[in-house]
Amino acid sequence: MACVAVRDLSLDDGEAGATRSAMASAKEGNGAPTKRTTLHDLYDLQGQSPWYDNLCRPVTDLLPLIANGVRGVTSNPSIFQKAISSSNAYDDQFKQLILAGKDAENAYWELVIKDIQDACKLFEPIYNQTDGADGYVSVEVSPRLANDTQGTVEAAKWLHKVVNRPNVYIKIPATAECVPSIKEVIANGISVNVTLIFSIARYEAVIDAYLDGLEASGLSDLSRVTSVASFFVSRVDTLIDKMLEKIGTPEALALRGKAAVAQAKLANQLYQKKFSGPRWEALVKKGAKKQRLLWASTSVKNPAYPDTLYVDPLIGPDTVSTMPDQALLAFIDHGTVSRTIDANVSDAEGVYSALEKLGIDWDGVGKQLELEGVDSFKKSFDSLLVSLEEKGNALKKTVSL
Repeated sequence: MACVAVRDLSLDDGEAGATRSAMASAKEGNGAPTKRTTLHDLYDLQGQSPWYDNLCRPVTDLLPLIANGVRGVTSNPSIFQKAISSSNAYDDQFKQLILAGKDAENAYWELVIKDIQDACKLFEPIYNQTDGADGYVSVEVSPRLANDTQGTVEAAKWLHKVVNRPNVYIKIPATAECVPSIKEVIANGISVNVTLIFSIARYEAVIDAYLDGLEASGLSDLSRVTSVASFFVSRVDTLIDKMLEKIGTPEALALRGKAAVAQAKLANQLYQKKFSGPRWEALVKKGAKKQRLLWASTSVKNPAYPDTLYVDPLIGPDTVSTMPDQALLAFIDHGTVSRTIDANVSDAEGVYSALEKLGIDWDGVGKQLELEGVDSFKKSFDSLLVSLEEKGNALKKTVSL
């Protein structure tokens, strides 16, 4: 398994054995599949693309995952912080960069860009086979720019230029300041993964930014400008469950573990509505592709919940589910492949309104989670840069001795 060994995952002995057997076919041969997996079925039967929410060296560790049905990769500052700080695979390149006079932050971006380029190469066959609909690798702009509209636009343009791969997605957070950035970056013909979406209100603003950007682009062929909207799931339950426990009534406690999936199903209803009608049809005539909904934060945080809780109920066509190791292994092993995204929508509406009646402010929840998400990525980024700076200084001293 790329980056993480099964023994390191939080699985009991039975689950670990099952996941080992589930992944055994991935480890045989040169990345050639020995059997179909639930990931293949997810895409072939239901039209949902399974992506892997992790990246580290050696990037070739992705090959067995691709053979087993993974169709794209997402990364973020926390993923790179873990990858670079816990592995010596980056040491040689880092040393060369520091000795060539690069500072810690420039060296960081060189390390990241190499991983993204190498991963893009591995997924390029999928990108080509699907005529640019799938096979993307996502890289995020600096989290320090989360409240800087123009800085984000410039960073996205720079990253797109230096990575220089057709199947790279530039990740931009869905903060209020960065929603206008999304429009401008799309208008420049750059494909975007919009991240850190936690509420339906903000999701609608993200869709509008994508449509506005396509319309403002002036391109006669829009087919190569694509986007995904990363709607976060499990973190919503983590926060709302705490609120429900504080309320403490039987009615409140009965709604634990239901908020995230309910909101996600309603987000899909909005997606269906916004990507239809005269405005969208005019863009389709120019080759525009829908901004696919991507389910992010799919790992279960509460061990009392089923480990596929944020994958199984959100399966449907023209969507993406990006899964970290635990969720991916669980779904390969015992996930259920069936169309669920538009099932029980009235129940989802009932949960959503019941939570509102209990005093849960959905927009407030979204804003709090967005702040926490941005802060978490900033901390990871800053922490890694501090450790790289220390490492770089130590290297310079060694050389000067």
